[in-house]
This record gives sequence, C-alpha cells and structure tokens, in this order.
Amino acid sequence: MTYVSGFLTPVPQENKAAYIESARKAWTMFKEYGATEMRECWEGDVPDGEHTSFPMAVKRKEGEAVVFSWILWPDKETADRCFGSFESDERWQEMMSMPFDGKRMMWGGFEPVFEGS
Repeated sequence: MTYVSGFLTPVPQENKAAYIESARKAWTMFKEYGATEMRECWEGDVPDGEHTSFPMAVKRKEGEAVVFSWILWPDKETADRCFGSFESDERWQEMMSMPFDGKRMMWGGFEPVFEGS
C-alpha cells in the first residue's frame, strides 16, 4: 500500500532558489531509493491562525515562507529503507547543508485512507 512522508518547513525567502536546487538533488536520491513522486510546495496563501496554523506550527519568522512537501512511496518498508540509508550512504551527508532551519522542520509518515484523482 502507498505510504506518504510529509514535511512542513520554514524557509527564508532569500533561500528559495537554493531550496529548490536542494530538492532537485534530494529527488535524485529519493527516486533511487524507491520514491515514486515528490512535491515541494512554496507558500501561496498561508494565513496566520489564532489557535493553530502552518506558520505557528513551524514558528515562521519575518522573511520566511512555509514549504509543504510530501514524498510518495510504494510502501512503508521502502520509505524506512531510504531514511535508514541517511547514516550509511555518504551522498546524503553531502546534502546536509540545508537552506533552512532543520530544527523547526516537521515530518511524519502517513498511511493513505482515501486517494482520489
């Protein structure tokens, strides 16, 4: 069954091009490890909330944008194998210079309960 890795990340507006380039490089690796699709979505209409919101979740600062991303995998085992390679495949270490504050990045794995197209 399809598995989804989801991410929410604050990225400085000035780092947009660097972020996109980083995503392109990461996609090459994710695809090699079995990912079937990846989407990186730059903030368009992301309002501040009163009780909760995307900006509040990542503690967005002035001059930052919220990026909403996901990777589709054929199954959880494939995703786990890929993320497990972060320690053993040196190519991931070459990409560790991230154009955002990774401490405020949120991520998780999800099992789809409905898919429409």
